[in-house]
Amino acid sequence: MTPAFLVTHSGGFHADELLSSVILTRLFPAAEIVRSRAPEWITPTPDRIIYDVGGAYDAAANIFDHHQRGAPKRDDGQPYSSFGLVWKHFGRDYIAALGVPSEHVDSVHAAVDGNFVLPIDLVDNGALSPSGPLAGLSLSSLLETLKPDFDDTDPGADRRAFDAALVIARSFVEASVARQAAKLRAEALVRAAIVAAGPSRVLELPMGMPFRAAVVKSGADHLLFVVHPRDKDWCLTGIRRSEDGFELRADLPSSWAGLTNEDLEVASGVKGATFCHNGRFIAAAKTREAALAMADIAVNEALASQAA
Repeated sequence: MTPAFLVTHSGGFHADELLSSVILTRLFPAAEIVRSRAPEWITPTPDRIIYDVGGAYDAAANIFDHHQRGAPKRDDGQPYSSFGLVWKHFGRDYIAALGVPSEHVDSVHAAVDGNFVLPIDLVDNGALSPSGPLAGLSLSSLLETLKPDFDDTDPGADRRAFDAALVIARSFVEASVARQAAKLRAEALVRAAIVAAGPSRVLELPMGMPFRAAVVKSGADHLLFVVHPRDKDWCLTGIRRSEDGFELRADLPSSWAGLTNEDLEVASGVKGATFCHNGRFIAAAKTREAALAMADIAVNEALASQAA
């Protein structure tokens, strides 16, 4: 039975029920969101999905709460919030509804779960506490800033704030799914480019795209730099050693650092060289030929440095 109501708790909202609402309203657009703690609403019936309230987790009865004793946990023991539970049961249908090819749905579901859903679950359960100067910039924190002020006595303020926050939350979920789906599309292009590159230390791509995951999966440890066209020029960039850090397999030449245009042409000996970041992880050139020439120089210097 298609639900007529999507029921979550009233009062102040958190990221987990907002993001759960994003999933459920996409799949059941005709259903009405009801925010209530009244027993008659948070008791399971065939016409509703209840989440983040109700004191039970029973997928067959369409109730997805995580506040009760014996609340569900992932296979690795980490806790679910309502978002994680809704994502577990409805996430694949949501991904398919966004137009992701069926052969990519499981991979996108797993990636979004680990990179996007799990942090929300952990913060909501107090298992992860954002700290430091960026603590207030986590998605959970930012969504909660959209709640009404404590002394706003307007009885409709909570619902208006929830509805406004839902629009913003939706954009983040859709972007997360789109990004993971794009990474899978990019992997196929990068793998083909790796084959075409052969033993070359330079990978040429047809456009800018995520490339590191495919490089690692392909075992292309010999690659040092990537070249691709941009809007009006060409880009030369290094390849990070790991997903978490900024260390590169090879840096661009130190003599190029921070130089532009004529100064960089003189330092590199390449006509058409236009820019090198002071951090030596990215450079630019006017043409493909110039970018590849810069790449060859960078490769030769990196190999010489490694051999020394």
